[in-house]
Amino acid sequence: MGESMEAYFRAGITTDHECFTYPEALEKLKFGVKVLIREGSAAKNFDTLIPLLKEYPEQIMFCCDDKHPDDLIESHMNDHVKRALNLGYDLYDVLRASSYNVVKHYQLPVGLLQTGDQADFIEIDDLENFKILKTYIKGQLVAENNRSHIESVPAAVVNNFHCSLKEPSDFKINSTGSHIRVIEVLDRQLITNEIHAPALTINGYAESDIENDVLKIAVVNRYRDEKPAVAFIKNMGLKSGAIASCVAHDSHNIVVTGTNDEDMCKAVNAIIKAQGGISLATQEEEMVLELPIAGIMTNLNAEEVAAQYIKLDQYAKTLGSTLKAPYMSLSFMALLVIPELKLSDKGLFNGKEFQFTEVFI
Repeated sequence: MGESMEAYFRAGITTDHECFTYPEALEKLKFGVKVLIREGSAAKNFDTLIPLLKEYPEQIMFCCDDKHPDDLIESHMNDHVKRALNLGYDLYDVLRASSYNVVKHYQLPVGLLQTGDQADFIEIDDLENFKILKTYIKGQLVAENNRSHIESVPAAVVNNFHCSLKEPSDFKINSTGSHIRVIEVLDRQLITNEIHAPALTINGYAESDIENDVLKIAVVNRYRDEKPAVAFIKNMGLKSGAIASCVAHDSHNIVVTGTNDEDMCKAVNAIIKAQGGISLATQEEEMVLELPIAGIMTNLNAEEVAAQYIKLDQYAKTLGSTLKAPYMSLSFMALLVIPELKLSDKGLFNGKEFQFTEVFI
C-alpha cells in the first residue's frame, strides 16, 4: 500500500488477485487497478471484498485461484455469482465481474452474446441456484449436467524429477541458539507472520515442539540432489505423522511438515517414488496421491482425484490439523514472494525485506 503500491502499479501491472483486506483493495481500486476477488481452497476473500462490487463494477473480476479437486466438484465461478446474487448485488454487475470484465481486460477471443460474436454461453436453471445445465463453445455443446463431451486426447507423460531418496538424518538441524524464527500460518490466508519461539533442543538438534505446535518444515529440491532446507512452522496442528506435497509454488519442490524426522522422510520418499504427488505418513502407514505429469498434474478424472484427495485431507485433520485446507496452506509455504516468512530449497526467506534470513536468532 502507499508509495510502494503506487510504484508497483506504475511499472505497468494492471490487476491484483492477492487483496485480502477491504482498505487494501479500496486503495488499489481508487488508483485504477482491477481487483480480482479470490475464493480458493485456502485463500477466502469473497466475503471481505464483495462490497466493493457496488461502487466499482467496472474494475472487479472474480477469481477461483488454487482450488482442490473436491472443491471443484462442488463449484467454481458459479459459486461467486450465486453468493453475490443472494446478497442482493445487481445481476448485471455480478455477471460483468464473472465474464465481461475478464474478456475485455485480457482481450480474450470469447463471445459476449453480441452481434457477430461466436456462440459462447451457458444455460442455467435459475438465478437463485445458478446450476449450470449446459455449456456451449463456438455454438457446440461441450458439457451437459456435469459431464464433458470433449474427448480425452492421449499424450506422453513429461516430468522433471531427479532427486534420490532421503534419509531421516537429512532432516536434522543443528541447534545453534536458544530461539528460532517460525513461519506462522494464518488459516484461509496466504500471507504468514514471522514469530519467535524457544528452540526445543534434544541431543544438540532442534526438534518439532508438538506441545506448542511448532513443527519442522522442510523443502527438498526435486530437480537435483541437495540437502533439504529445514525450518519451523506454527499452526499446522499435527500431533503425529507428516504431510508433504510437490505442488509447491513457484518451483514445485517438495515441501513437508511433520512431528518427527522419520515420518517426514517417509512422506517425502513417497512423492519421490511416485515422481510427484501429495502424501501423508505415520508410523503405521503412508498414502500418496500420485501426480506423474510434470510432478504436479494427474491423468485421472476429477472424481477419482477428488476421492483420493478427500481421504488425505480428512486423515491430515485426524492427525490434528485444524486448517481449512492443510495441503493448500502447505503448498504456499515455499512461495517466497508472499510475505512475511517462507522457506525455499535455499533456506528461510523474509518476503518483506526480500532477503534470506537465519532460522536461529
